[in-house]
Amino acid sequence: MKESLRTVRAEERALRNEYSGVVVWLTGLSAAGKTTIANALERELFDEGRQVYVLDGDKMRQGLCSDLDYSPESRKENIRRAGEVAKLFADAGIVCITAFISPYRSDRDMVRAMLPSGGFLEVFVNAPLTVCERRDPKGLYAKARAGIIKDFTGISAPYEPPFQPELELRTDTMDVAACIAAVVLELKKRGKHGANPVHRTT
Repeated sequence: MKESLRTVRAEERALRNEYSGVVVWLTGLSAAGKTTIANALERELFDEGRQVYVLDGDKMRQGLCSDLDYSPESRKENIRRAGEVAKLFADAGIVCITAFISPYRSDRDMVRAMLPSGGFLEVFVNAPLTVCERRDPKGLYAKARAGIIKDFTGISAPYEPPFQPELELRTDTMDVAACIAAVVLELKKRGKHGANPVHRTT
């Protein structure tokens, strides 16, 4: 039997699921709301019957990327690995939601280039630094201001906001429900997660 006849293609998975896999890449400062939105979006799509998974930055740092520090080189490698994992999820037909600060545009563009056209949705989770510092659920900003944490994004390391994200969520003015509705609407416009499904012909 020829190899091409035995290989399961992404198009076949899309036909079975009636939607394509996609990477929803949430980027923004620490405490901007990425993880909260990612988890709420996962629940929304899961309850709609979609195959969905959150790839969280903290979990990646604890496992696959535990050997990396926070230098620019390590940050790049962290995002490269995360992008490769997200790509595999999407290829398997899963809606993969990521929650990474991913501070550098070039790194996010690198991940976008890994995926087919339309397979990467960059979502800028945007809140002013003052708002993020006020939230500071882990006390990280306070430690960064005190010099305890080095190379902290937004304080002692840069964050490069997207020039043209597919979607921007202003979490200082939008509640979680509004943010989720905006992402789901954007996915529907793009024919992902089953809103404009891939129909079987037989």
